[in-house]
Amino acid sequence: MNALHLAGPASDRAREGLTAVFFGGVRPASGEEEKLAEDIGQTLAQAGYCLLHGGYNGLMEAAARGASSEGALVTAVTLISKHDEWGAFNPHATTSVHLPDIGTRLNHYLDHADLVVAMGGGIGTLHELTAALYYATTIRPVPICLAGPAALRLLAFLREEKWLYETPTRPLGFLSTAESADVFRARLAALDTSGTALIGGA
Repeated sequence: MNALHLAGPASDRAREGLTAVFFGGVRPASGEEEKLAEDIGQTLAQAGYCLLHGGYNGLMEAAARGASSEGALVTAVTLISKHDEWGAFNPHATTSVHLPDIGTRLNHYLDHADLVVAMGGGIGTLHELTAALYYATTIRPVPICLAGPAALRLLAFLREEKWLYETPTRPLGFLSTAESADVFRARLAALDTSGTALIGGA
């Protein structure tokens, strides 16, 4: 059963261990991407991460399934006003946070993140990913890993069209890619637990 609580200021919330934030859509592009999300969730749990995710189905559910299979804490982060409309959480969410608006929800994800993993999705996932990229270039260089074919195509487009580019004041060393579960495991193994080291080049 999901435990409901309202999030207070970051200083009021105790943080235990490492937290990975997972962004992914409700309609997986393929069975392979869904399997990759599950493998990523499992790998994160094995490395000692708890998981923050949207709480619903698709790639989010697959990542949550993988994390919960290893006993990780899996938290759903939703909006107070939208939870009834969006429906029940997936069965792998063990606790939940209900927040008043999109900005607060995004800040909750990113302020708690030791690592962000993003896969393919719809406009909501795109919004989450671009917020994470802006946060990592402007606020704190939290490591971000884009995984799977859909996310890698998006990254290639953003680079080609110069939506995303490196400057001396906005380095992109926090950003990495993983086209497979094996590559993701290698990236994660190389990550300094301080959350400040690179997990590979993008």
